[in-house]
Amino acid sequence: MMSAGFQNALAMAAGGPRPKRAKVTNKAGGSGTFAVSDMQRLQRFLILGVEGGTYYQKAPELALENATAITRLLAAGKGAEVVEAIVSVSTEGRAAKQGATMFAFAMCARLGDVETRRLCYASLTKVCRIPTHLFQFISMAQELGEGSGWGRLQRRAVAEFYNGKTPSALAFAVTKYKNREGFTHRDVLRLAHVKPATAGTAAVLKYAAKGWGEDAGAAVRAALLDGAGDAEEGAKAVALLAAVEEAKTAGEARLLELIAAHRLAREHVPSAHLNAKAVWEALLRSMPMTAMLRNLAKMTAIGVLAPLTEQAAAVCAQLGDAEALRKARVHPFSVLLAMKQYEQGRGDKGSLAWDPNQQILAALDGAFYASFKNVQPTGKRFLLGMDVSGSMSCGSVNGAPCLTPRVAAAAMAMVTMRTEPVCHTVAFTGEIVPLRIHARMSLGEVVDTCSSLPFGATDCAQPMLHALAHGLKVDVFIVYTDCETWAGDVTPHQALVRYRRETGIAAKLIVVAMTSGGFTLADPDDAGMLDVVGFDSACPEIIRAFAEGSV
Repeated sequence: MMSAGFQNALAMAAGGPRPKRAKVTNKAGGSGTFAVSDMQRLQRFLILGVEGGTYYQKAPELALENATAITRLLAAGKGAEVVEAIVSVSTEGRAAKQGATMFAFAMCARLGDVETRRLCYASLTKVCRIPTHLFQFISMAQELGEGSGWGRLQRRAVAEFYNGKTPSALAFAVTKYKNREGFTHRDVLRLAHVKPATAGTAAVLKYAAKGWGEDAGAAVRAALLDGAGDAEEGAKAVALLAAVEEAKTAGEARLLELIAAHRLAREHVPSAHLNAKAVWEALLRSMPMTAMLRNLAKMTAIGVLAPLTEQAAAVCAQLGDAEALRKARVHPFSVLLAMKQYEQGRGDKGSLAWDPNQQILAALDGAFYASFKNVQPTGKRFLLGMDVSGSMSCGSVNGAPCLTPRVAAAAMAMVTMRTEPVCHTVAFTGEIVPLRIHARMSLGEVVDTCSSLPFGATDCAQPMLHALAHGLKVDVFIVYTDCETWAGDVTPHQALVRYRRETGIAAKLIVVAMTSGGFTLADPDDAGMLDVVGFDSACPEIIRAFAEGSV
């Protein structure tokens, strides 16, 4: 369901653009920060979302500010750039969640000019890859309540979502994702007036709209088996639909056979069977990577992933397969979230509890680093500055309560520490704080170390001043922060300029933002400063290219 922040922003977004204001004072009341451009803000929003808010701003306020930035971009005739950014972030798997993507996409579809809307709907099947995405987009577009509504562009794009799939793939999609956001496939098919492209598609959509009664089932079988097109595809779709229907009333032994024969997903299994160890063992054999990450706790709790079992070994092997992680578009955030939740041994809600398998925790640790793209060392001298001020412990990243900006920053810093051979790390509040971490530590150990540090004020100039005071030779400073800084007499930009002048080193500064607020410490007019988004899966590659001077 949509968060309150998105709902409030949807209600306000159609009110038109607001005049842009130059912001040099952030929400903490501090100066020395720069307002990010609307396009930069869009990138942060798409990747980080606003579900958790920050120490100084609640999620609804952040959502509205980001919606206003998108509205300004559309009003300035930059709709094509907005759509391009949305498609890039979505298709390259750079964001962990799709909520912000669908929010921005719906704004383009409803509030953009004619060309923007055309580009948006032409890209719909790239961004909306599963029914969940489609239902979410439609729900948000309906909430905005402007534009063409269910006009020709939207109807044609939605029809392509269904017609672009083979009958068997469509059968799997409509049975696994039956309804989301208050919509069912029947609702969408009626509103879009979808005309099936093939007899096979028509048969599956008939099933989605009318179910599998005795007469309907026979009609679907006949249409799939006798219609034009690939007979083998039709037969696969018939078999899958029949298996899904049979699974609803099957006993456990027969259910296990159906899961093995048709690769049924957890969503196809009646809830009465979801506490059976044998059922989960059967599901695990063909379970996609992302589903496996979501269900580690459940499978451990019922004994499927007990230490030294064949199933635990299989999970560890999957998590250690970098190519499988890439193909599954597993986002680093998803791995980190799975690891933090799994090591807790209990759920945030409900009564589920489990004894974490240490082999699986170690495999998750390795999978986190493997899920980033193109992580290659530069050989430069890095100094990493970890903001451990009070605001970093508040709010959450992508709405995950166990992942505060502080935890996320520690995780991102570890990627650089594991990659770069010449790397020094410090923590700072209003002053430098001892930070005893090293690249050989596990991610969990680093997070625990950072979480135990004292809170304090925020002076993001401290890493540069520290390097200058101690004669450290640094090529690249990286500051991990939420940009809510207010302490100190020297701004981070001034501190970097002083470091360059007094050492003769053309040092660079990279600010890794852990929230989607509108501020950065990096001066946009300084070619040696860069603002990047934490938990962008391409972040390490962007850092590498900037450090080497190739961007």
